Formats: sequence, structure tokens, C-alpha cells
Amino acid sequence: MHVADLKRLADTLEGDLLVDDLARTIYATDASEYQERPLAVAIPRTEADVRALVRFAAERRIGLVPRGAGTSLAGQVVGGGIVVDLARHLDRILSLDIERRRVRVQPGVVRNELNRFLAPHGLFFGPETSTASWATIGGMVGNNSCGSNSIAYGSTRDHLVTARGFLADGSEVTFGPLDAAAFAEKCAGPDTLETRIYRT
Repeated sequence: MHVADLKRLADTLEGDLLVDDLARTIYATDASEYQERPLAVAIPRTEADVRALVRFAAERRIGLVPRGAGTSLAGQVVGGGIVVDLARHLDRILSLDIERRRVRVQPGVVRNELNRFLAPHGLFFGPETSTASWATIGGMVGNNSCGSNSIAYGSTRDHLVTARGFLADGSEVTFGPLDAAAFAEKCAGPDTLETRIYRT
């Protein structure tokens, strides 16, 4: 990877792209002992930044390592590609539907902060990890976190209704439950990367 390529990427982002030794060392580990220095650290400010990072990485066949709070214990957020810190700026609670008991959040929302927001409405997000005061919802989704109360409340996947993100070609997708008719419609769609995912 040429430094000039990273410079061009940095120029397209509203957020930051860090390539200095200190940043790469800080992001070289999570809460485990495993360490691997990334090529760079991206701190996106917007969804457009995330899309640009996905496209850049796909075009150059570089791995992206999405990262929340880095509380994982087995090196899940460590890697030699570009670590993408989704917790720094993408940390907003977007909407709450009390009647349907659903909340939309960005990946950097901290689990306990979400529950403080939900408490006045008599709601809470059940999975409780030992790091609930730091763990982000995005990280919990990626790790399928559960915790000591999983017998009662299940794991994170049991509470996920839909997930929105970007595929390698930069296209925006939303994944969620599909009935047989909706699945058939997805498979019969135009020849896009999303359609190919459903067909396989």
C-alpha cells in the first residue's frame, strides 16, 4: 500500500485517517493479549466516510476491521488492515418507537447509555456483558454478546431486528427477516452484489 493512496483516502474523509506509530500501536490490541499493528486507523464521522472506506478497501483488497470500544477478549477487533473506529463519532440514538419496542442506533452507542435512554419508557436492552459501561451496540452485534443473564434475555442477535450497512461495492443494504416471497423477490432481482449474496 502506497502512502499516496492513504493520503488520497484521507482527503476524501470528513473524519480522520491515522497512520502514525502511536495510533497504530494503540489500536493494535483489544482487551486480550493478542496484538497486530494495523496499516492505518480510520475514525469516520459520517456514513459517507464508512462507504468511502468500504469502497477503498474493496478496490485494493485490504481488510477492514470494524471496532467499537475494543473490549473483546479474543482479538476480534485487531488486524493488519485498516481498523475502523465506529465508536468515536457514530454514537447517536436515531429513533425510538415505543409502541413497537424498537430503537434505531448507530454502532457506537454504548450499551449502558442506551439503557439510560430507554429506562424512562420502561424498556431496556437485555444482553449485559461485564463491560456494559463501555461496550458498544455495534461491537455487541459483531460479537453476538450475551453475558450472565443470557438465560433470561438471550444474546444480542435475539434483539436485532435489522442491520444496515454497505457492501464491498459501496451499495447500501438493510438485512432483516424475510418471508419466502420476499426472499424469492430478492433472489430474482437485478444482478447486484446484494442479489448474489441472496442467491448463494
